[in-house]
Amino acid sequence: MAKWQQRRSFWTWGYESDEPSAAQRKAAAKVIGERTGLNLEPPPIPDLNQIDVRNARLKVPAKLADWVSTDPVERLLHTYGGHPLELQRALRGQFDNPPDAVAHPRTDDELEATLAFADQHGHVVIPYGGATSVVWGVSVPAGDRAAITVDMDHFHKVLEIDEVSRAARIQAGVLGPDLEDALRPHGLTLRHFPQSFPWSTVGGWIATRSGGHYATNHTHIDDFVESTRMLTPQGWWESRRLPGSGAGPSPDRLVLGSEGTLGIITESWLRLQARPTFRATAGVVFADWATGGDAVRQIVQAKLWPANLRLLDAVEAQASAGLDGLKALLIIGFESASGPQNEQIRQAVAIARSAGGVIEDDQIVCDDGSGKATGRSGAVGAWRDAFIGVNAGVSSGLGLLADTFETAITWDAWPEFDARVRESVGKVLLEVLGPHTRLSCRFTHVYPDGPAPYYSFSGPVRPGAEDEHWQIIKDAAMEAVVSAGGTVTHHHAVGRMHRPGWKQQRPELFEQALRAVKRTIDPNGILNPGVLFDPD
Repeated sequence: MAKWQQRRSFWTWGYESDEPSAAQRKAAAKVIGERTGLNLEPPPIPDLNQIDVRNARLKVPAKLADWVSTDPVERLLHTYGGHPLELQRALRGQFDNPPDAVAHPRTDDELEATLAFADQHGHVVIPYGGATSVVWGVSVPAGDRAAITVDMDHFHKVLEIDEVSRAARIQAGVLGPDLEDALRPHGLTLRHFPQSFPWSTVGGWIATRSGGHYATNHTHIDDFVESTRMLTPQGWWESRRLPGSGAGPSPDRLVLGSEGTLGIITESWLRLQARPTFRATAGVVFADWATGGDAVRQIVQAKLWPANLRLLDAVEAQASAGLDGLKALLIIGFESASGPQNEQIRQAVAIARSAGGVIEDDQIVCDDGSGKATGRSGAVGAWRDAFIGVNAGVSSGLGLLADTFETAITWDAWPEFDARVRESVGKVLLEVLGPHTRLSCRFTHVYPDGPAPYYSFSGPVRPGAEDEHWQIIKDAAMEAVVSAGGTVTHHHAVGRMHRPGWKQQRPELFEQALRAVKRTIDPNGILNPGVLFDPD
């Protein structure tokens, strides 16, 4: 069964088939209980049919009734994204602000009719893909305006594949696995794998400027976009498909990262590549985090462009790769469809060793195209299993407050930046959550001019205090990151969550210009109000 046909889970990422079992949740409760000293039991999963839902604040016209519904369960299923606090509310049966209707348009005409109806009556419209937003990007804004969530699940086709130019015209609702299944028979791949890949959509990737598989070079969906097509309340916005253009500001640049505030993305031409058959991996151990960071800088500035160049600090390396809790781990990976990667991995490992890294020669694993497994054993394999096996719901409701924040900063500012963030956030974690807390970091992406550090934190929390304590920690993290010169987000998007930090980061005139664009194409301010900024 194609992914788009499966029913989504309302309390974890993905589908009902992805939900953690009772045994998995019980095992997680045991692990967390041992860490916190609490006797924990997983909370029961509520029955959506038994939850009271407020009455819809709109009436669906008969001409839209075939694809627009006010069914209570459908509305509950589309209330939240994928942030831990949202999933926890869902697991507790708290659905205070669901959409008033959910649309599943099947054609451009039906999408146009839906948007026209909403615009005529001033109803809020929330574009919806895979619902993996962790920045409150698909939630209904507070207020009295009725809201329609527009689920793009029927826009699920790969419409055209250009094997000569290596590109494809792809509808916005295509999910990651379905896209790769369609490209595989042609020997092609997009090779864009955000951690939410199994459950997120092409349109969502474009709207949020998602970060994908590549740790260097092709890091964001931006690098793959040839053209975009988007419906606005004032009509269609469609760019010409080109390999490159120097003709003024790019219309695609306003679509990328627009987060549903300017229009509903319906399709895009994306650049493809041949499926890789040659691979090489290595895991290099460093005595400390700072030494590993310097090795990463030297490798990325050598422009070898490894597909994977992820550095884990001692906490991350112990938790997900089985190291001793003192050393950092650098994971290096190369892949290609055109030739063996032995020489590339040798050069990268040589740089790492010269910077103080330790690795035995037999721990460098190369696949010459015969299908030999790479990255499946040792510390690298352990990390891979932990990374791919993420399940957002397994620990939900178990008294553990856990979240992440990510950024990017230049190399010259990096050491001081990291120290400042760890000091500021670590202090607040200790004050709010007590001594049994963790704060860790890894590089998810790296550039010649700086890394993209990804911080994770967790600690025990009193039931009922999660929102309050999370906000204190999040405010401290955002303040530390932005005031120290980093970006408020590298690839998680802005949403409603990161608006304060983004406001500090962006030029004032840019905000005015963006507001002017919104006034032109969305004069009634119906598209995802409150995301990025409030409409005029």
